[in-house]
Amino acid sequence: MKKFIVNEYLVLVYRFVIVMFIYSLCRILFYLYNTDLFQGITFSSFLTIMKGGLTFDLSALLYINLIYFLIALLPFPFRYKNGYQSALKYLYITLNAIGIAFNAIDFAYYPFILKRTTANVWDILHNETNKASLTKQFILDYWDVFFIWIGLIALLLYLYNRVTPKISKYPYKWLTYPVSLLALIIFSVITIIGIRGGYRHSTRPITLSNAGEYVKSPEEVAIVLNTPFSIIRTIGKKSFIPYHYFNDTTQLNSIFTPVHQGSGEPMIKKNVVIILLESFSREHFGYFNKNLDNGTYKGYTPFLDSLSAHSLTFPNAFANGRKSIDALPSVTASLPALMLPYVLTEYSSNKINSLATLLGSQGYETAFYHGAPNGSMGFNAFTNLAGFKHYVGMSEFNNNAFYDGIWGIWDEEFFQFFNNQLTATKEPFFATIFSVSSHHPFEVPERYKNVYPKGHLPIHQCVGYTDNALREFFNAAKKTYWYNNTIFVITADHSTIAYHEAYKTNVNAFAVPLIFYTPDESIIGRRTDVAQQIDIMPTILHYLKYPESYIAFGNDLLNNQAPRFAINSVGENYQFIRNDTVTYFNGLKTTGIYSMITDPMLQKSVLGNHLNNDDEQIIKAFVQQYNNRMIENKLTSSANKRNRR
Repeated sequence: MKKFIVNEYLVLVYRFVIVMFIYSLCRILFYLYNTDLFQGITFSSFLTIMKGGLTFDLSALLYINLIYFLIALLPFPFRYKNGYQSALKYLYITLNAIGIAFNAIDFAYYPFILKRTTANVWDILHNETNKASLTKQFILDYWDVFFIWIGLIALLLYLYNRVTPKISKYPYKWLTYPVSLLALIIFSVITIIGIRGGYRHSTRPITLSNAGEYVKSPEEVAIVLNTPFSIIRTIGKKSFIPYHYFNDTTQLNSIFTPVHQGSGEPMIKKNVVIILLESFSREHFGYFNKNLDNGTYKGYTPFLDSLSAHSLTFPNAFANGRKSIDALPSVTASLPALMLPYVLTEYSSNKINSLATLLGSQGYETAFYHGAPNGSMGFNAFTNLAGFKHYVGMSEFNNNAFYDGIWGIWDEEFFQFFNNQLTATKEPFFATIFSVSSHHPFEVPERYKNVYPKGHLPIHQCVGYTDNALREFFNAAKKTYWYNNTIFVITADHSTIAYHEAYKTNVNAFAVPLIFYTPDESIIGRRTDVAQQIDIMPTILHYLKYPESYIAFGNDLLNNQAPRFAINSVGENYQFIRNDTVTYFNGLKTTGIYSMITDPMLQKSVLGNHLNNDDEQIIKAFVQQYNNRMIENKLTSSANKRNRR
């Protein structure tokens, strides 16, 4: 292999250009892996995205290679020694291999969270008990991504070795020091400018939201960014900042208030069972998709479809987050995950209202069930803070014969265990169960390998398996003393990768089922209102005629006068769904408005036609109430009363 000997300083420039080039390759690969999720991109707009991405690559790579360049530019002669240069080479390859790895991981991970990975990934990993097996499984299932990463590192090493530095010769030896020092100063200045994203005094350091300058729609921001930049820029960032869109409290509360008034009547103390299904997208249900595939779509949930016909259902329901850790606070405490999961913020120890605390104060037994190893995903910490009296996991199940080897106890056995536990519990009780089997790597027990339809995606047979596990659970529960005195709520923690084009939009990427079932069918019907996970808590409390006031950011779905909307976040934008419109707001201004009727794939913003946007006012009021109450620890009705005094 022919090598080129070049001036030592030009070699450093060349080595930086190499990684800039590879990051651009990563951007192209990221897009190619997720083309279905970026429908509106043209060749021209993609070139703009690529150009904009260079700014963020420059910033990230200056951060990553800072140590390398500082060591390479030390103004001392020993830097020319072979051993020193060899050590520099391995430092360069190691640092950049890590950065490229983060980019590569998001090729596969982006469809699950719809944004680049940020610094809170460390908190998620910290709460996971089986990191080694999950890493191994990720590599096995996404072997192509792993080998692409290896290939990119090989390319990096090949290009690195093509050029070697030529030691600068000066007429006087003493010139080596001032010239080297000058080079170090120039590098430092360039680094500061590159990291900040500009040289002007007025330039603020670029952050994730700056990527919006290069896109036509909010989701495209993820292509402009790179993952190392997203991680670096969110390290140590406060999850909540105070907002003051409305200084008049009366005006603020008139637009949106999380304060819910109690019934003032005697409470109906029925049992409450919430079933949270792992990755059960609304797309998986035949009942919720009667027009899909020209009316021929059957889905993968025959039992839940039959149950839905005797329930109160919401075919336009949405999750408030994209990860499992987002769901539990949303469903049981009416606390949405917006820009960051609530449980990973510095305010996760705030005193909160939850169904566990509120029903517990009325004499309910409360418990959370999860078939995973105890402590998985930090659920035990949240349920403890949320007031659940009992956490029941894999340890309490105490039979590893039914362990799936990665996530936990198979759903069929754990749901039967759940039924037995409830039967041994004194009424009234509130219990939440979180399923595990419909999860990557999407396996089913050996005896069911060819029983359930495999469908178009690996998860489909798992959905069929868990659906049948629920059938067996309800068949057993019907024989118990508590069944007829119970309201069941069935939803999913989040959506997952879609097969049908209709579900490959930012809106339907959050589409989940929402089913309220009572054996006496006291509430029944198919409601097309927009609904969300955080509506579950106030709806249950209304049904039970909970007598006291409380704080919940969702709306009561049994009250026809209550607002109807759903809020979550896509990238750096709040996504607000109301009626037939979706609005994107970045904290400062509305960045896009789309009609879901005339433009279901969200291709053309009609922002210019909505100069007076009522939805923006609601978003601002919601975010101000949520953030400010979180910061001030005013998430309970008692805190509200203290504030009034």
